[in-house]
Formats: sequence, structure tokens, C-alpha cells
Amino acid sequence: MPKVINIEPTPNPDALKFLVHPAILKAGSRSFKDFGAAVGDPLGSALFALGKVTSVFYMDRFVTVNKEPAADWSDLIDPICESIEDLKLPETDTGDGTLTPGGDADATLERINHLLDSRIRPGLAGDGGGLEVISFDGQTLQISYHGACGSCPSSTSGTLRYIEGLLQEEISPSIRVVSW
Repeated sequence: MPKVINIEPTPNPDALKFLVHPAILKAGSRSFKDFGAAVGDPLGSALFALGKVTSVFYMDRFVTVNKEPAADWSDLIDPICESIEDLKLPETDTGDGTLTPGGDADATLERINHLLDSRIRPGLAGDGGGLEVISFDGQTLQISYHGACGSCPSSTSGTLRYIEGLLQEEISPSIRVVSW
């Protein structure tokens, strides 16, 4: 069973990052924006069942929980920690929720994912968030933010423009990035 070893604030006041040990996923991430999406996921379902939770995002060693703006963290922190620590995850879980290269834009999408993995995702994870590639048509990259980034105003402006600028500089000046 995982143990919450620390709780960190994120740039989003409605999101906290719960650091856990040992890892709860061996690879990838999970992201849920409502209870219905979390059905079948033991951790996501347990956290939404607490009420006042608006999204859940987790990776190997952290869980980011977003709350309703009117909710008070003091009412949620202990039940969130208990839900995490009561969790029993299969040791072989390897689903990653990300788009794997395939289709017409294989090579470009592979390069995009490499850049996102090396230069963008670690920073987002540091703030309790992440991003998923939804689609790429050869020119427009559609992404979805998760965790603390999912409801953070800077993710839909500054961070999105930074990602677009990076991809335009490193891959192709014609690439456009949109948030889903």
C-alpha cells in the first residue's frame, strides 16, 4: 500500500500534489475530470467519492487532486490521504493514457512526444500536472492538460504558447498547438 510522504502546493490554489511511496504506477499516468470517467479506477473512484473533488491526476509517485473553489482543504486532506493509503494497485499496471505514434505523422509525432517528455512534462509534473496528446494532423497538435494544470489559467495561455514556440523552433514553424 502506498504511503503519503508529503503534500505540496501547486500554482493552482484549488489543487494539491500528494507525494507517495512506493510508486503507484510503473509507467504513464491517469487523469479523470469527473466521477463517471473514474469508474473502474480504484483510486479515482475513491477520491471522487469524497465529494468536492473536481479532478484527479496521478503518475508514478504523486497524486494531484483538484477541489471545488468553495471547498476547504482542511476538510479534504485527511480523507484524501486515507484513500491513497488504503489503495491496493496491481503490480503489473502499465497503462499510460497517452497516444502512441501511429498513422500519417509518425516521425513528427514521435519527435513531438520526445520533446514533451524531455522538456515539458517534467516541469508540469513538478507542479502536480501533466499533458496528453489528443491528436496530431501533421500541422495542429491538440493537447489536454491534467492535474493542477487542468484548471490553471496559465496553462491555457503562457504554457500553451511556450509549447507551441518550442515545437515551432525545434520541429516545424507551421505547427499550431491547441488545448482541448
